[in-house]
Formats: sequence, structure tokens, C-alpha cells
Amino acid sequence: MIRIPLRPLARVLEARAQGENPLHIERENLRLRHEQMRDQARRRAEWRLVFMAAFFFMGFALIGARMGLLAASPPHEAAAFQGEDIAAFRAEIHDRNGRLLATNLVTNSLYAEMRYMVNGARAAHELARIFPEMDAERLAARLTDPNRRFVWIRARLSPEQLQAVHDIGEPGLLFGPREMRLYPNGRLAAHVLGGASFGQQGVSAAEIVGTAGVEHRLDDRLRDPALADTPVRLSLDLTVQAVAAEVLEGGINMMTARAGSVIIMDAHSGEIVSMVSLPDFDPNNRPAPPTEGDPTDSPIFNHAVQGVYELGSVMKAFAVAQALELGVVTPETMVDTRGPLRIGRHSINDFRNYGASLSVTDVFVRSSNIGTGRLAQMIGAERQREFLRRFGFLETTGVELAETARARPQFPDRWSEISSVTISYGHGLSTSPMQLAAGYAALVNGGTRVEPTILRRTAHVPGERLISERTSALMRGLMRMVVTRGTASMAEVEGFALGGKTGTADKPDATGGYARNRVIATFAGAFPMDDPRYVIVVTLDEPNETSSGEARRTAGWTVVPVAAEIVRRTAPLLGLRPHSNAESMALIEAAMQLR
Repeated sequence: MIRIPLRPLARVLEARAQGENPLHIERENLRLRHEQMRDQARRRAEWRLVFMAAFFFMGFALIGARMGLLAASPPHEAAAFQGEDIAAFRAEIHDRNGRLLATNLVTNSLYAEMRYMVNGARAAHELARIFPEMDAERLAARLTDPNRRFVWIRARLSPEQLQAVHDIGEPGLLFGPREMRLYPNGRLAAHVLGGASFGQQGVSAAEIVGTAGVEHRLDDRLRDPALADTPVRLSLDLTVQAVAAEVLEGGINMMTARAGSVIIMDAHSGEIVSMVSLPDFDPNNRPAPPTEGDPTDSPIFNHAVQGVYELGSVMKAFAVAQALELGVVTPETMVDTRGPLRIGRHSINDFRNYGASLSVTDVFVRSSNIGTGRLAQMIGAERQREFLRRFGFLETTGVELAETARARPQFPDRWSEISSVTISYGHGLSTSPMQLAAGYAALVNGGTRVEPTILRRTAHVPGERLISERTSALMRGLMRMVVTRGTASMAEVEGFALGGKTGTADKPDATGGYARNRVIATFAGAFPMDDPRYVIVVTLDEPNETSSGEARRTAGWTVVPVAAEIVRRTAPLLGLRPHSNAESMALIEAAMQLR
């Protein structure tokens, strides 16, 4: 704006010349200046009003559009508050029939806030009375420490414990709601489930993470929020599991064994219907891993999966099956069983003297180490190694348990002739009962490989063919003969035609040799043998049968009666209908001849 002087000199001189008052010129110019300033202020205010109106119009238009979009979108329920961004959900675990194995339960944690604490020493004394494992003096020192603002006391409380703490009446003791993992069946299937604990924790929520077993192996699946309402269905049958555990526990007590295991597996699909390892534990209160001593003494050690042993004569089935498959022998071929069998500086003997020769059938049925070693020599070391590799004995199984990866088979780097011979009768190759069960499934199911699983399968796809159907039929017949006239005579179960093989293996000692009077006794077999549906493997660690006044440790006296009782009680639960064992044997012999 150009400012005009209020008393321009030219105008003043002109007014004086005309006799006018020069002050009128100043008043007039001042009035014009004020009017010009007022017009400019009014225009500026008008523009501001227009701008503010446009701004508010656009704002309300955006809000209206957003409200319209929300009104037009489908409604959805807001996610439940988990507290402190901790994901606490975890899917349930069921058995094959939908019975509950693992679920979540609402509980409370216990903590203290010092700003509300009235009498920390008294609170510590009362808490130690409710929780005897707590040190009253150490807790009192924490609850009376002026530098502390928060004290974490306990991760979970039972309803009775919560009420007892509430009755203390201390305002500084506070409860935080959370979920915990609950196993309603206690010890049953403990090694399968493994257990869970708290991961990331807050006062009002806690993350549940798997620590072992299927809980650890399938942790990502169980914690997937998209599948939180879909339970994981295992292949276990809870009823069969309970019976197998009861019978095995009775067998361990009767035989004064250190430990034992049972595996019942579908011979065609590989589904594990029962897996028991004793001693066991309650996964609701899982013990800590051992830090000293023999880890196999711990109840958390899974003897069915983690236990890697030389399993003894049960491995003879694979040497005989390979010899039959290669055509180097028939069941009637006579094998030299004169002993000892010498290989270099090593001598191999039989448990009994079987004479100069036995047929291949009797080598298996009567369990001759020398005869089986002769078969291994006919086969050759390289072919034997490849055969056992295809059966899965040189690698870990794919069972969905956290412990599987640590159960690595042990075998010699150099597969020499002596290694081949000893491995043929179960020494020199250490493997787990789970691998043995999978191997026996392939021997009896028609000859196809089985991948064991703890998850229920909706469809079965046959695996790689390992042996012919003819060889599989022959092996079924030989296994049945082991029960009818061999080392497993106590395994006769009327109506279910059980067949299999016994194995008694000396346990290694700390010096690198073998301990005296300490064995692993194993029975591996299938039922019913005329049409095998299930494989069973039972082991006892250091059993002793003393009913006759002397200690008998061989599998035929110790583990075989236990296996027979398990089959007798579980076969009806598995839906098998009993039929005459004589009829079953006739069908087996007919299959052996036809094939």
C-alpha cells in the first residue's frame, strides 16, 4: 500500500492562497486512509472465513466417507485382549478318536507391587506356609527391599492356592490371569506329549511353548492363531495306550527291570497306536533334565525313541529276509552251524550247540548266531549295508517328536566282514525300538517301507518296495514258527496268531566290552500273522525272571510273556476278531507255498 502524506505541501499552499484552512486537508486524508485500511482488513477476513469453511467441509466430508465405508463393510468381532502383546493361544491335542490329551486352563500368576505392600515380612511367612518349597527368609528380604517396585513370586496357582493367598489379606499381593497347559490324563502318553512351559511372560498373560515331545516338535502348528480352534489329532488310541502302560508296568515290576518300552504300530500306514516308555512322569509337572549320572535313569528319557541299543537276535529277521530275497537260499537250505565261526581273531558261538547244520528255517526259529553269520557271509558286507539303509536303520526316523533327532543309529564306519556277521545277529549296530518297529512292518506288510508317524493319517500311500510279497509271506511264516516251536513259545495268544522274534543283547560297559548279567531283552512281531494289521515291539532293560529260583534273563522268559499279555488285552480294543490259531497257521502255510 502506498502511503499518501496527510498534509501535502502543494495542497497546503493552494488552500492558503484561497483562504481555506489547511487542517481540513489533513482530516480528509486521514479519513480516506482509515477507510482504505478497513477495506483491506475486511477482504482479508473474508478470505480467511472462506478458507476455514473449505477446510471444515473437507474434514467433515472425509469423516462422513469413512463412516459410510465402515457402515457398508461386514461386521466382525474384535480380537480378545491378550495382554502386553503376548500370544497365549494354543491348539488342543486329541487322540485318534477325539479324546482330549492336552488343553488350556485359565489360572493366575502371583506377584507383588511394593507400593501397595503393608507387611512384607508377614506376607513372606504366610506364602512359605502355602508353598513349602519357598525360602521364607529370602522371600521376606525381597518383599521388604525398599529398592524394589515389583517382585515375581509364582507363575501359576491352583484354585486352592489362590484362595489361600487371598486369605492372607495383603493388598500388595496381586493376581494376574493367564492360561496354562493341562494334561487331563496325567502320566498317560507323557513321552508322546512331552510337556509345555511358559515362554514370554507378563503379569496378565503368558506365552505357552512346547518343551519336549509332540508339543515341541509341532510348536509352530499348535501356536498358529489361524488353527487355534482346530485340534491336532494324534494316531494314539488312548484306551490301548492305557492298557499297554498297565501291562508293561506290571512286567517291569515282576521282572525287576530298570525300564521298558512298548510300541504298537499299524503295519501298513505306520501310525503309532501306542507308545509307552517307563519310568515316566506327569507332564503337568515335568521334571528337570538330569545334569549328572546316567541320562537313561531319568523318567523323561524316552526308551522307545531315544534308547539306541544293540537289540540282539531280533535283527536276524533282516539277514534271513535278504538271503531269501536275493535267492541265495530257500527256507529248506541247510546251513553249516558248526562252531565256533572264526573270522580273523574273532570267534562266534551259539547259545546252544545246534549240531552240524540247520535249515534256514531252523536257523531263524532256533536263533543260531553261527547260521545267521553264514548267511551274512553269503550276502556280503556292501549288499547288507545297502539293505539295512533302505530299511531306515542307518538314519533317524521322521517321528514327530523332539527327541527323534537325537536318536542317531550307531554303526561302524568301515563295514568289514566281522561287522557284517555280528550285525546280522544284532551286535555292532545300535538302533532304537521305533526303527525296529518300522523295519518289521515292512517285513510283514507285503514288503513296502513304512514311515512311522504319531499323527493320524487320512490316507495311506504305499512306500518303496523293499522285498517281494513272496519273501514277506515267507517271513510271516517263519515268525509264526518262532512262537509255535521256537524261542517265543510263551507268546502264543489264542485267537490272534502272534508271530515274531526274540532278542537278548548284552549291554556294553564302561570299558568298551560287554557287562555280565545285564541285557536288553526284546520281542518284535506282528498280529494276526495270517493278515498282519499291527506290529508290536516290547523291550525290557535288565530284566530278571526268578520264579524257578535262578535268574533267567533271556527274552523268551522275560519280555515275551509281557508282549503276549499286551496283545491279548489290546487286540479286541483294536477291532480284531479272534479266530482259530490253527486256521491262521494253515493260511500262513498256504501263502508260503503259493508265493
